[in-house]
Amino acid sequence: MDNHLIQVANRLKGLRDALDLSIEEIATQCGVTPELYAAYESGEKDISVSFLHRISAQYGVELTALLFGEEPKMASYFVTRAGNGVKVERTKAYSYQDVAAGFAHRVMAPFIVTVEPDPEKPMTYNSHQGQEFNYVLEGQMEIVIGSNTIVLNPGDSIMFDSQRQHGMRAIGSTPVKFLAIIS
Repeated sequence: MDNHLIQVANRLKGLRDALDLSIEEIATQCGVTPELYAAYESGEKDISVSFLHRISAQYGVELTALLFGEEPKMASYFVTRAGNGVKVERTKAYSYQDVAAGFAHRVMAPFIVTVEPDPEKPMTYNSHQGQEFNYVLEGQMEIVIGSNTIVLNPGDSIMFDSQRQHGMRAIGSTPVKFLAIIS
């Protein structure tokens, strides 16, 4: 997990160097403080998928290239068989499985996300351009969007403007697994 974070951080630094931007310039363009961006690049702070999605959209870089270091190659279609997909454990509590990693020039990013319950940990909030769709496969999820708190059960779904502050967590004693599509 830590090794993956360092690899993603190095790819962010490489992208910034290739674009010939300062930390201050790229931070401003991506809507974060220079201190936070520097912490991302150094691997000191976990980098959310939503932030990587923002970077990929801002600079025309494939999200898969930032996450996994590989450019997707398929342009007409890409099949991910059951149980496969490129997995990333973002933190001890979050695991992402990119189920379309090989498809180039995506306008949306579909993930199977697994979140471990941790009632002691405060909810983490984020926002990003576009929209997000979540469909619960297993477990229970609490999602907060702005001032609204919604509980989702298996088979429930929600679509929302992801520019609004939002956070989610597993509730109960079992992990929640859901399909998340970010556009």
